[in-house]
Amino acid sequence: MHRHRELCERAVDPLEIAAGLEAHGVTDRTAARFRHRDVFSLAEELYARVPRDGGNRPSTAAVAPGARADWAVLTLLPGALCFASLTALRLTHGQTRLLAAAAGVLATALALRAALRRGPLSTGDHPSTAPRRSTAAFWTCWLVGYALLGDGLLDAAITGGPDGLPTGAAGGDWPLTAAPVLALALACTPAAWAAHLFSARARRRLVSSRGLEDFAASVRPVLLGTFALFLCALAALLALSAALLDEPFAPSRTLALGALLFLARLLTVHGFTHAPKVILTATVTAQAAALATVFAARLPGCDPLAAPVDTLATAWGPGAVPTLICGAAALTLLIHASRTLTRASAHTRPERPR
Repeated sequence: MHRHRELCERAVDPLEIAAGLEAHGVTDRTAARFRHRDVFSLAEELYARVPRDGGNRPSTAAVAPGARADWAVLTLLPGALCFASLTALRLTHGQTRLLAAAAGVLATALALRAALRRGPLSTGDHPSTAPRRSTAAFWTCWLVGYALLGDGLLDAAITGGPDGLPTGAAGGDWPLTAAPVLALALACTPAAWAAHLFSARARRRLVSSRGLEDFAASVRPVLLGTFALFLCALAALLALSAALLDEPFAPSRTLALGALLFLARLLTVHGFTHAPKVILTATVTAQAAALATVFAARLPGCDPLAAPVDTLATAWGPGAVPTLICGAAALTLLIHASRTLTRASAHTRPERPR
């Protein structure tokens, strides 16, 4: 009680104490030393014996009546503005097209920022997490930019180009692929609902569980189920985007990137910012290195540098490179999430980043 008095005084229910004890390394075996069957039982006694602080925070289970409508509408804006921007690009030419592209990128970015600052995808405004969030945002922009430009650039580089500027999906030496970007923008809505569903179901499991292992075992299927649900929604949105923009339907690379970004955001929302930052950095580095080796192979005596990327792109297409890189990164984050997001301490508002 003395060691964890501050935690007990600010807690709004025994569940928050149990999560805090777990975050400090208290296990069911530790609780047995205090004659309790598990951490939850120990937390109930601490909650009963320590007087509450007069300025308690509202319970994390309580949700304002209008909050869901607010963030549900905000998550629709990035996809709508992205589609409007792509439509404007197809209807304009010359300098007007450049202005439309700049305005579309700015509007979509601002809408995405607003969507990520409210609702289930919000990470809060803790100052110590701001540098990591900024780094993750920068790498996310790179990954989305590569989804738009990278495949065309890599294909042109392998064949000896590019000889000109990107000209769009209709043709040219360096074609753009806009369908993945539109699908990812539209996927903000299912991502928010999937994150909300996971948090709500995990909170219910926290109420009904009587041990840390029991809670982890019950939450792991929920995590995998919501992750699969998001991927299904993203695949449907990608098919719709490809049909609207008249582009080939290539789901593997977009699903791999979408899975990576969703898991990174889900971990960040629950306070785990280090792993997403490291994985996103490694993913961007690998994609940049793949492009760099193709161009470096043009130097005298450097032909072998491009052999791995050239072989993979020749056999499976240029989209195989980001698919392999993002797929491996997403799998790594999924394994990490299955270990961290199944902890009770992951489902309370942390006081400091982890």
